[in-house]
Amino acid sequence: MVSARVGRGAVLGAVALSLLAVPARAATAEPYAPTPAALPAPDTTGLDAVLRSAVAQGAPGALARIDDDGSTYRLSRGVADRGTGQGISTDDRFRIGSVTKSFSAVVLLQLADEHKLDLDAPVNRYLPKLLPDDRITVRHILSHRSGLYDYTDDMFAKSVSGFEAVRNKVYTYQQLVALSLQKPRTNAPGAAYSYSNTNFVVAGMLIEKLTGHSVKTEYENRIVNPLQLTDTFYVHPDTRIPGRHARGYLTPDTAGAQLIDATAQTVSWAQSAGAIISSARDLNTFYSALLRGKLLSAARLGEMERFSPVNSTTWYGLGLRRRDLSCGVSVYGHTGAVQGYYTYAFASKDGKRSLTAVANTSNNAKVLSTLAGTLESAFCGKQAKSDVKE
Repeated sequence: MVSARVGRGAVLGAVALSLLAVPARAATAEPYAPTPAALPAPDTTGLDAVLRSAVAQGAPGALARIDDDGSTYRLSRGVADRGTGQGISTDDRFRIGSVTKSFSAVVLLQLADEHKLDLDAPVNRYLPKLLPDDRITVRHILSHRSGLYDYTDDMFAKSVSGFEAVRNKVYTYQQLVALSLQKPRTNAPGAAYSYSNTNFVVAGMLIEKLTGHSVKTEYENRIVNPLQLTDTFYVHPDTRIPGRHARGYLTPDTAGAQLIDATAQTVSWAQSAGAIISSARDLNTFYSALLRGKLLSAARLGEMERFSPVNSTTWYGLGLRRRDLSCGVSVYGHTGAVQGYYTYAFASKDGKRSLTAVANTSNNAKVLSTLAGTLESAFCGKQAKSDVKE
């Protein structure tokens, strides 16, 4: 079912840490590309077509919500539960995967605002002897430029067996870092971008060391409660998603094999790198508030938005991605991939328009690439190219 809700209550008729890392270009930063004064209206027909394609390519369901300075558009296709056939809804909660990284970065940047953290200080100043190189700074961690190996590359070399080995396991942060340090580093500190969940495991350790509280408490006190994010939870190591939610389905590596229901899991393998649960409404609220300057000082938000190139259309700051779209608009947010769920959550530079799109599957490259098209329809309108690739 697809529906669009626009304006302040009017209803139109009918018509769900880390994404794949790619080699980095040179490490030069570039000023952000500003959002035009007025964005074209969202293309809800195009958005619906993207969701239809994602379902046709193997996602049980897909959803998208746009919040546009007082107007809201809601679209959904397919099912939230393959067993019951319940349709997926934009009200459903889901696992947001690496979108969690933006939450963790905001907490650390708030601590920098409070003069409790120096972004250019070595991580080992705060966590003595944790890392093998005193040159690795907090900024390197938040920008994926530390060179720390991503332990999940080995953990999930085989999607189903790797997942089943960890779905009920509970790790300490130290154990996850130790898995990374068993392998050589990918580059010298600061030399190159190399996406690694290890970085944001370290971020979680920093949060807990500097505050004396759990990441759960800090997410709640600093972000969830102030923004009234009523669908956002950090339940680790509980395996359940509270309340109404979309079930998540892992696509096996073997072609034609049955999807695996991956909904129940500790996500202990990710924690502060990818274990938050949320909804489309809450993620739109979060990124809108962030970009409007409601969570950080202007100086710290500027640090977060100091981007370096990942590929021709994607840039990375401090726990924040920038995507450059075909119409010349740049959007800011993060992507998420966790077993059973793909998420795109982005907003315009001024925070006035935000989009969250979700498919309740993972390990499906076609769905992942297709879901990126939601950004084009949401922010470029009918000017969007039909052949956009991830």
